[in-house]
Amino acid sequence: MSFENQINEQINLLNILKSSKELKNKIDNAISTIANALKLNKPILICGNGGSASDALHITGELVGRFLKERKALNVICLNSNVSVLTAWSNDYNFETVFSRQVQAHGVEGAILIGLSTSGNSKNILEAFSEANKLGMKCIALTGEGGGKLAPISDLLIDVPSNSTPRIQELHLAIYHFICQQVEKEF
Repeated sequence: MSFENQINEQINLLNILKSSKELKNKIDNAISTIANALKLNKPILICGNGGSASDALHITGELVGRFLKERKALNVICLNSNVSVLTAWSNDYNFETVFSRQVQAHGVEGAILIGLSTSGNSKNILEAFSEANKLGMKCIALTGEGGGKLAPISDLLIDVPSNSTPRIQELHLAIYHFICQQVEKEF
């Protein structure tokens, strides 16, 4: 694929995102859900693998630090950022439960778990959502088209209209930057 074709593919997907009332409603719902939890001082837990782990870190940095304006720090924890927990738990037990274990540690009723998975089938995120559901947390999934196995266990599924991992991650960036911007306005 040429660079021009890649840019055209990105533009086409952004245009779909821009014109989709369903996706816009889901994003607005995510913004109000996250902002309301933060106003009640409930934690926002975020996780992902690979490039989505980097996105989880990015979101956490924007909300704990600042995005566009000065404001108080927000109670957001990235579950894939604690290397000691990740390596100890994975070594002693398994990687499939590395996020659910942390949900047990930090999750409370009314908190939010955001999981990023381009396929929607990441086993450790599925386990984390299962644990969050037991605790009465709300689960928001950012995935590719259809949402995979995360779809039925998510309170809110933001599934972008693509099956290409790079394109999904690019759309996730546009979505979560908007979410961060709008959540920040509430503080």
